[in-house]
Amino acid sequence: MNKFKKLLITLILINFTSQVCGKDAPTSFADLAERLMPSVVNISTTTTVITNSNPFPGFKFPPGSPFEDMFKEFGTPEKRKSYALGSGFIIDEKGIVITNNHVIQDAEDIVVTVNGEKEYKAKVIGKDPLSDIAVLQIDSKDKFSPVKFGNSDKARIGDWVIAIGNPFGLGGTVTAGIISARNRSIGLSRYEDYIQTDASINSGNSGGPLFDMNGDVIGINTAILGQSGSIGIGFSIPSNSAKKVVKQLIEFGETKRGWLGVRIQVVTKEIADVEKLGEPRGALVASVADNSPSAKGGIRAGDIIIEFNGSKIKEMKELPKIVAQTEVGSTVDVKVWRNKKEIIKKIKLGRLETSEDFKVKDKKTETIKEPKFTEIKSLKIEVRELTKKDIKERKLPNQTTGLVITKIKTNSPINNLKINDIIVEVQKKRIKSIKDLENVVESALKSSEKTILIVIYNNQNQRRYIGVKLD
Repeated sequence: MNKFKKLLITLILINFTSQVCGKDAPTSFADLAERLMPSVVNISTTTTVITNSNPFPGFKFPPGSPFEDMFKEFGTPEKRKSYALGSGFIIDEKGIVITNNHVIQDAEDIVVTVNGEKEYKAKVIGKDPLSDIAVLQIDSKDKFSPVKFGNSDKARIGDWVIAIGNPFGLGGTVTAGIISARNRSIGLSRYEDYIQTDASINSGNSGGPLFDMNGDVIGINTAILGQSGSIGIGFSIPSNSAKKVVKQLIEFGETKRGWLGVRIQVVTKEIADVEKLGEPRGALVASVADNSPSAKGGIRAGDIIIEFNGSKIKEMKELPKIVAQTEVGSTVDVKVWRNKKEIIKKIKLGRLETSEDFKVKDKKTETIKEPKFTEIKSLKIEVRELTKKDIKERKLPNQTTGLVITKIKTNSPINNLKINDIIVEVQKKRIKSIKDLENVVESALKSSEKTILIVIYNNQNQRRYIGVKLD
């Protein structure tokens, strides 16, 4: 009887374990890899690089010597070929290939090797540096074996995945692992929502596919953590984000992203407290571009965008991705938090790529020479009044008033600010004089909350909101 009970308990435990653990680990990836390999390509590019030779080849300056670069300018220009390797995958039998933009950037010649055997020339159909995606067309009338994009939103942490690519130029190489994390941001691009995987990804894997167990592409391998090769932390662009970019690049040769025309920042706990928001959420509008969709639709600096086109904005980084994926010219409802209540604004989206926001502007160093300053003891800073010269040199709005920070003590409650930042508002009150700032801070210190909201122009002349907890 005891043996029967033990057997019964063992069977129950086995059944319970199988239910909890779900699918068993694959015994082999061989069949899947064999089916997918013909669709993964190796990409090699050639670029001409011009350098100046040393005019004195028998003499070398010490490392770091200022004469080293100076004498290089007098050398003879020399052209040399630079070669790079990457990966990609075919999505159409006519030879359309997806890869990373950085794989083919500035390339003069692109050669695609299919199934480790036949080489073809390829040309760029379209590329998008912001998402690091490029679309190529193989120059051939041959038919190719395509793969299709899967639904990356269904990919779960712990799911098995395989990566196929061209690491270190070794050709078709298969590695396996699991999805380690979702929605990763690592500071590489404006629109980041990476899938993290521990499937080995190395130099040369860039642009290659990350497959699920159905053989669908759920990611484009694009980055690794660290410079020494795979350490079990690789990042892939989710297929659902890539599909929209790829479709536009094939159709138009360029992207068409939605544009609001706002500069945003994180809603901190201090800012949420001041605004009576309950908890940190949404995206705080630091400034609104002139003649932008937001300006025309009535959005103001200081608003907190908490919902866009029906999607709640939990974190600031979510808003740019959602806006970019929304159709240009569409009219959307934007819910903002203003004066401690929700209001809805209707905004007709513009196109990011044709906006002033998209253009790269040269940064100029601002020099301010004003010896006269005053100490604000409650904030442990020294300031001076903003001058017309400041406004002109820094190209601020003509009506700007405020105080330029000239010194910040290490124990200041706003020691995260920098010299030459300009305080323009405190507690939503415009600052015109040193007395204005002292009065607002003194009033806050007498209140029970002792939290103030400061608006500044930083050293890049960007309008920012700072929540400050006073001692």
